[in-house]
Amino acid sequence: MTDLFQEPEDATPITPEEREGLLQSWITHRSDLNEAEQENILDGAAWARARRGRRPADLLSVDFARTLHERMFGDVWGWAGQYRQTARNIGIDTYRIPTETAALFDDVRYWVEHDTYPPDEIAIRMHHRLVAIHPFPNGNGRHARLIADLLIERLGGEPFSWGGGSLADVGELRAAYVAALQAADNHDIGPLMAFARS
Repeated sequence: MTDLFQEPEDATPITPEEREGLLQSWITHRSDLNEAEQENILDGAAWARARRGRRPADLLSVDFARTLHERMFGDVWGWAGQYRQTARNIGIDTYRIPTETAALFDDVRYWVEHDTYPPDEIAIRMHHRLVAIHPFPNGNGRHARLIADLLIERLGGEPFSWGGGSLADVGELRAAYVAALQAADNHDIGPLMAFARS
């Protein structure tokens, strides 16, 4: 058994105040937390896929992104869907989150409307920027991957495989994902696009 709040080395740490937002008293170990979050994420994904509106623009908004995060994590965390209020080891300053998140979705709507990039590249660029903003206390990667999957589906493509395994566990797959994100940080989107379809 591992410490409930022991995060992988490259994951976003949860502050003591955010830990107080844990809603389920039966969660006492990391495996319990992972199980509860995964079940909640599946419910959030089902909710998103059942929503009316099939246009990409229907999900490219701050309101949708925040509601999706709440749907993905709201049974586990009291702060689900709320922007983080503290600095992190990744992400922008907290005061910039609302503006940068809105600008991201404006940009993605423009890319879709004007075929700026191929569909896969639009979804992956959106995913990368959303992870780089890191708007929420936790769950940013999982949230950004689901939004990318929803977008590519609405653009007529298949959901991404994201390496075909769990990115929650420390290991080679997670290391490859983090390396691909870091390459995108350095303006090389290719490795992240390849990883998403691997």
